[in-house]
Amino acid sequence: MCDEFTARQDDAALAGRGLNRRQFAAAGTASVATLVAACADARMTDKGGLSEETVRIVTPDGTADAFYVRPQRGRFPGVIMWPDIAGLRDAYKEMGRRLARAGYAVLVVNHYYRSSPAPILNSIAEWRTPEGQAKLKPMIAAITPAGTISDAKAFVAWLGKQRSVHAQRGIGTCGYCMGGPYTVRTAFAAPDRVRAAASFHGAGLVGDTPDSPSKLLVATKASFLFAIARSDDARAPGDKDALKAAAKAAGRPAEVEVYNADHGWCTLDAPVYDKAEADRAWERMLVLFKGL
Repeated sequence: MCDEFTARQDDAALAGRGLNRRQFAAAGTASVATLVAACADARMTDKGGLSEETVRIVTPDGTADAFYVRPQRGRFPGVIMWPDIAGLRDAYKEMGRRLARAGYAVLVVNHYYRSSPAPILNSIAEWRTPEGQAKLKPMIAAITPAGTISDAKAFVAWLGKQRSVHAQRGIGTCGYCMGGPYTVRTAFAAPDRVRAAASFHGAGLVGDTPDSPSKLLVATKASFLFAIARSDDARAPGDKDALKAAAKAAGRPAEVEVYNADHGWCTLDAPVYDKAEADRAWERMLVLFKGL
């Protein structure tokens, strides 16, 4: 989870590059910007064989903005992507494009829509600044498990109405950091449609409350991938076993693995981004999504 422990972890990774948080925040924004030209709001654009646009989806709590990207022609399994704590930004748009190129219709959502349209921050490094934390903490507090489940129902229903989404195929979901548990809640929200869920360095997956993701597995019909950071495993070594046990008790297929990388390793603009382990986790997700 993104706390002071992971902050020290990020600082150590940055120090190895001769950078501090503010320098990385500036450099990270610039480097991600080179990966993708800014996309005009609510206007279709062509990005190397893809169609993409900013869309707005009505939910019980308001109107959510999201980035929707898919191959230009055909019908594909839909995937809901939940970003990390810093929210929908260029890094996640590029990750959405990568998944779309693999043959999926990808909805990258702004889970902070109740408070502000995206982007709220331009990089994960901004979350580590006092200004970034002051901006995000009230928005984080506005998100509840029930709200996420409600949002997920709306996002699944929206995908089901798109011509680019194959109605006979299942829907997948992937999430990072605080978005990790949202994948389980998405599978719980629409069990007849969501058939695969992948969590990468997810936070708060195991708990004792009835709405804890580990407790919800029994009410899903999905297959799962739980890719755990070594630093998270070091702090909560029992979580991987609890997830395996919960999946077994629920009768749900689940791949649970601790990766040789630290919390945040899959996100393009993270200080601890580890390409080799991120690519390996990505390939496991693609294997999971073949079942959609």
